[in-house]
Amino acid sequence: MTNFSDSPKMNNKWNNLILHLHPKMVPEEAIKFTLTFGLGGMAALLFVLLAFTGILMRFVYVPSPEAAYDSIQHLKNEVLFGNFIRNVHYWSGTLLVLITFLHMLRVLFTGAYNQKRGGNWIIGVCLLLLVIASNFTGYLLPWDQLAYWAITVSTSMLNYVPLIGESLNKMIIQGNEVGAPTLLVFYALHTGVLPLAMVVLMGFHFWKTRKAGGVVIPQRSDKEKLNKVPVVPNLISIEFVVALFLIALIFLLSTFFNAPLEDEANPLITPNPSKAPWYFMGFQELILHFHPVIAVVIIPACVLTLLFYLPGFKEVYPKQGIWFLTPMGKKLALIAGVLAFILTPLFILLNEYLLGKFMLFKHGILTFVLYIGFLFVSAFYLRKYQKADNSIRIQTITVFLITTFIVLTLIGIYLRGEG
Repeated sequence: MTNFSDSPKMNNKWNNLILHLHPKMVPEEAIKFTLTFGLGGMAALLFVLLAFTGILMRFVYVPSPEAAYDSIQHLKNEVLFGNFIRNVHYWSGTLLVLITFLHMLRVLFTGAYNQKRGGNWIIGVCLLLLVIASNFTGYLLPWDQLAYWAITVSTSMLNYVPLIGESLNKMIIQGNEVGAPTLLVFYALHTGVLPLAMVVLMGFHFWKTRKAGGVVIPQRSDKEKLNKVPVVPNLISIEFVVALFLIALIFLLSTFFNAPLEDEANPLITPNPSKAPWYFMGFQELILHFHPVIAVVIIPACVLTLLFYLPGFKEVYPKQGIWFLTPMGKKLALIAGVLAFILTPLFILLNEYLLGKFMLFKHGILTFVLYIGFLFVSAFYLRKYQKADNSIRIQTITVFLITTFIVLTLIGIYLRGEG
């Protein structure tokens, strides 16, 4: 009896599908796991898991304040494997934010954002923003206290945007407060608009990656021969193992840790403290130390400008496919991370107990100026005394900024209590 899956016709179909995503041959160095850690493929797999579990939950979920919470309870307690499906969706969404962010860092720290890959970097930044937006819109759908007040806190930050803040907030929540119109709009965005936009950009992203020659690898001299190996089975077997590991991790988390669900949303009862979703906790923490315009407008605008302009920085010499680019880059990145981990709490204490006591220094303006000044002095020092080029300086400053944001996020999640 012939196994259908082993037939030449079936194998050809699978090979054709694989070769739509990969070239027939790839450099041997490109399949090393430690070069990319499979982060791009994991993000794509998580999106598939989210789409599959999301479609299943659509059969049960009702997007109205009167029925949303009860439909989630029904899914959890009465639908076969309903709680497990919801858990898979929750953990896939959480990990997608983390892995997409780590994937962007991998691209940055291996120098794969410049030259002919600059356009793909921009697409990647847009995908990261879409992932965050999708997670944010889905956060409200359970319609419990955690979801309601997290969205209320997050959207209220927009009120601090000069001139258009209140209008922008009302447009997003479709009124003066989070309610039925908000839930319906978030549901439409989460289940329709944002996934469609992500599918389009993901397809374009994969196409641009393949067009650029696949994953970046360390450059060779003209005399060195590039050894290539077939994609099947060399690369596909690694991707298959990574996929199995990720699915096993998701299933393990979904079995032992349930997605959070508190009491039904009640606009009249405000939790203490009211916190934004975890990926916005860093910004919420910034509002406590800086003027809201600095925390909500200036800092995010500077970060987005840097991300989109990154491919425009010229390199002194091309170096791609090497983690942290050079031994000096690795050393400086480590120093920057340690410094940020130490200095961030010191800046908070300085602002809270010294500078914040004087009216002239209220709202953390002087602290912000000192922080920015420190970054400029550091960049000058790296250029003049360490002879670091643009890519090394950008990488070092980025590590410092990211570590700062991580520290602020951890403080907001674990140390920020009542009041």
